Amino acid sequence: MTIEWQYTAHDHLGVLSLSGYLGGDAADRFTGAVGWAVARGTGPVILDLAGLLGWSAGGQLAVAQAARTLAAHGRNLEMAAIPADGSLVPDASCPDIPVHAELAAALAAHQQAGGQNHRWRTGERPAPAAGSEPEHEGRTL
Repeated sequence: MTIEWQYTAHDHLGVLSLSGYLGGDAADRFTGAVGWAVARGTGPVILDLAGLLGWSAGGQLAVAQAARTLAAHGRNLEMAAIPADGSLVPDASCPDIPVHAELAAALAAHQQAGGQNHRWRTGERPAPAAGSEPEHEGRTL
C-alpha cells in the first residue's frame, strides 16, 4: 500500500492531505508531493494526516526531510491529525514542526477565512463534491 495525496493552495498557506500508508516505499511519492507544494504555493504547508492509516520510521524520516526542504525555501511544515501509532521524533537538524489536533484547528491558527483555493490530487484520490474549489488532477508520482 502507498499514499495518495491532494494539495490545496490557499492564499498564504498550503494543505497537503495524505491518505493510505506512508512507509519507506512511499517516500518518493511523498517527496514529489512536497515538491509540488513548494512549486505551487506560498507560506506554511499543513500536512493533513487525517486519512493516513499509519506510517513507518521511513515515512517519519520523509516527513522530517520535507520540513528541511520547506525550510530551505523559506516555508514551514505543520502537521494536523498525526496517526495514533506514534508521533514524529525529528533529529536536531529538523526545524520545529507545530502539531495540530485536526485540520480545522490548523487553519484556525492561521485565521483562514475565504480567499481563492486551488486543488491538485493524484488520479486515484476520490474527487471532491461538485461545485467545490477549482481542481487540477495531478500526475501520479
